[in-house]
Amino acid sequence: MLEKTLIIIPVFNEQDSLKELLDSLVVMIGFDIVVVNDASTDASLDIASAFPGVTVLPLHINLGAWGAIQTGLRYAYMKGYQRVLTMDGDGQHHIEEISKLLQVARNSPDVDVVIGACTRRGSKLRHWAWAYFRRLTGVGIEDITSGFRLYNFAAVKTLVRKRGTLLDFQDVGVLLLLQEAGLKVMEAEVKMSPRKSGKSHIYYSWFAVTYYMVVTTVLSISKGKPFKLRKAD
Repeated sequence: MLEKTLIIIPVFNEQDSLKELLDSLVVMIGFDIVVVNDASTDASLDIASAFPGVTVLPLHINLGAWGAIQTGLRYAYMKGYQRVLTMDGDGQHHIEEISKLLQVARNSPDVDVVIGACTRRGSKLRHWAWAYFRRLTGVGIEDITSGFRLYNFAAVKTLVRKRGTLLDFQDVGVLLLLQEAGLKVMEAEVKMSPRKSGKSHIYYSWFAVTYYMVVTTVLSISKGKPFKLRKAD
């Protein structure tokens, strides 16, 4: 019997794109779906709850994208899922690219995490931030902020620990935790679309960008060291 993959979708005010995404996902065989509703103030919770085959984890306070993802990862860990896919609820990630991440994982069984990278997306500011943190930490990931990721059980076990709770964002800090645990990461190029709804959790205001840069810089200086990356063929 094939092992099922759990798809985790963190959601904060994604009513304009969530139904279309779930309509496409629920017909796919071999996947269970969890929507973590991060205290949305729109109809996102009602939309997700209307799908019988979807598990909804409602948060009563807003934890941010990484807090919502870690909630889903804890659920996956408790349920014993061997593979977990995280993807955004804003329409950026293409469901047809899921098979690419799974294929990379099958072809490279020693790899613990496959990151779907789209290096063409984003503003000049985003690309500058990526380059800055790559240089600061030695992390070789091209698309540092991609939330389109496939984790195995070892990676999930690492990220649900208390240290993961201390992180504010899912990018550099998560990569450093994986590195520290000796896990292997592979990056695979995928297609992404502009978000259909909502706004970036980081690049939506100068205050948010400044906070992100300061917090992540301190984290990078304290934890950064060379990171071994494998590229998908």
